[in-house]
Amino acid sequence: MISHRNTLAFIFAGIVSLGLPLSALAAGDPEAGQTKSAICGSCHGVDGNSTFGEWPKLAGQHENYIVRQIALYKSGNRESAVMAPMIANISAQDAADIGAYFAQQTIQPGTADEAVVALGERIYRGGNAPEGVPACLACHGPTGRGNPGAGYPAIGGQHTTYTQSVLKQFSQGKVWGEGDEANAIMATIASRLTEEELLALASYIEGLH
Repeated sequence: MISHRNTLAFIFAGIVSLGLPLSALAAGDPEAGQTKSAICGSCHGVDGNSTFGEWPKLAGQHENYIVRQIALYKSGNRESAVMAPMIANISAQDAADIGAYFAQQTIQPGTADEAVVALGERIYRGGNAPEGVPACLACHGPTGRGNPGAGYPAIGGQHTTYTQSVLKQFSQGKVWGEGDEANAIMATIASRLTEEELLALASYIEGLH
């Protein structure tokens, strides 16, 4: 499990990668963030509820997690030809404000596929001990709200397509951010899941709320 010290280090690294002083660690302003988030709305929805499965919902996501991801995209540690130009001129304070705004929004969960939901629920809540897969709820919580203090993102209600894509990248060893223990753990866990399990888990997560 990631320590509180490591979580602070992750946030610190994000601020440094944005080239701004530590004063930028101040909590974001959601009102300012609402205006600044206009650039995000076309893909992620004005309230953070994306209508396209390929683009993640940001509503209800933890502020520090959003700041961290923006920093990774800005530094190039997380690659995206779409995101890179969109956040090129976003400052650390902008990122904090945007994160604060989306954190206050309510995610609109989808519906899990009944054909696979039982398998997904079993893995999410009980893991797969023989394969060394822990229960997802241990870090992300019973309803997928995550743990902001530890840096674990909120995932409940997220699009199946997006979650499956991220899990596949993890299973192939993709890790964002040098020294990011959480991503390294996820890469190990995802590599132990079958394609069927990855899809079932992603579908179950979409229906969580």
